[in-house]
Amino acid sequence: MSADPIITARPMEYQMQPRIRIDLPYTPECVQKIKSVNGARWSATHRCWHVPKTPEAWRELKEIFGVIQVIHAPEPEVQPVVLPASPKSANSPLAGQFSPNKITIFQLSDASDRLGLHLPAGLVPAHLQTVKNIHNRRWDAEMKVWQVPYTKLTLRFLEKYFPGLLDWTFELAEDIPERLEEAPKYVPQAKSGPAPAKYEEAVTALEQCLTLKRYSWRTVKGYKNCFRQFIWHYNEVKPSQITRKQIDDYVAGLIREKRITESYQNQILSAIKMFYAEVVHQEDKVQGLLRPRRPDKLPQVFTEDEVTRLLKSVDNLKHRCILMLIYSAGLRLGEVLHLKVHDLQPENNRLFVREAKGKKDRCTILSDKAWVLVHEYLEIFQPIEWLFEGTNGGQYSERSVQAMFTRAKEKSRVNPSGTVHTLRHSFATHLLEKGVDLRYIQELLGHESSKTTEIYTHNLSR
Repeated sequence: MSADPIITARPMEYQMQPRIRIDLPYTPECVQKIKSVNGARWSATHRCWHVPKTPEAWRELKEIFGVIQVIHAPEPEVQPVVLPASPKSANSPLAGQFSPNKITIFQLSDASDRLGLHLPAGLVPAHLQTVKNIHNRRWDAEMKVWQVPYTKLTLRFLEKYFPGLLDWTFELAEDIPERLEEAPKYVPQAKSGPAPAKYEEAVTALEQCLTLKRYSWRTVKGYKNCFRQFIWHYNEVKPSQITRKQIDDYVAGLIREKRITESYQNQILSAIKMFYAEVVHQEDKVQGLLRPRRPDKLPQVFTEDEVTRLLKSVDNLKHRCILMLIYSAGLRLGEVLHLKVHDLQPENNRLFVREAKGKKDRCTILSDKAWVLVHEYLEIFQPIEWLFEGTNGGQYSERSVQAMFTRAKEKSRVNPSGTVHTLRHSFATHLLEKGVDLRYIQELLGHESSKTTEIYTHNLSR
């Protein structure tokens, strides 16, 4: 005969109301019983069930479970719900309830680094989207309030977007941090990379060559992977003894069997050529390597209406600034994320782009409309070094922008095949449509050859 389950009860506070916490075995039978108590609720935060602190609820518990072990026995009378009075007035309307016409800000009993924000139903239509843009906010489904960081960044945001609507229920501390220190994220174990080749030292030598030539880390990574796969294919042959025919056979096999793209084929050939021409000095082996024909594709372009819809679909201020700058200044994704605060030159309507593609600096447009949005962003977020900082102060990540762009594209229903880079193409095409000189557009985009810029003229005849 199995022993009766041990049920314990203790006082707790939930949503500023006294409750009775019930700890019981997580079995279908016990869960079904606790659900039958009037007012019983599950707390995902505290990982327990709790019921109202009333004589009726306590009586129901005793009838259903029989013996209950009481820890600090609950007093079964009801306590009124009272929020701390507002520092502005002793007769604050918050004495006893949330204000129906104000956004109430209060301290949470179980989280000193976060605040509770209650948005009354009457203000939801006008202000819900703005609340959702508070950095690092989260919804508390149990309390029916928003939890927001207790930081200077949050306070600046609230004061900027809710003037006259805030009702504070406590005195602000003096030592509020600028931002919360984020808990270290779980980093999964890195997947094992490609198996090292027998002559892995050849890959190391190629890496050193590329490093000395000051190639970007992205190019170095791509060339190493391509070359490692190549010498791994001929693993028993010393790389310096691989013949030209074997090089051609390898690339042809990839085209037939794996259907690699023209751009990937070019990267493979460039990696192989770099090794034989610069590392082992066998230039003759890679002279005249057969390159794929460049596909004659026109760049994807958004219409001006699509750009407007796309930008309007983004509620987050930081995200809208990023997309606005990419479009209005013709930036690449990497370029906008490498911008620093001092690269903005609003007095000259100019944006300085440092070490862009090909390690070239250039200046481009900082439009009045873009500056109004960026200035608003700077007032609230106050970045220190990078214009667009990540959670911990470093550069914002490319993947975050790409994910945000995908959501905005789906929401606004613009050209589904467009990418973040399509905004740059759209910038050039729309300038051409307005009669701007091609040479000037070439300088704004940072193209070395005018032929690269001329491709946008083909979009005008579509």
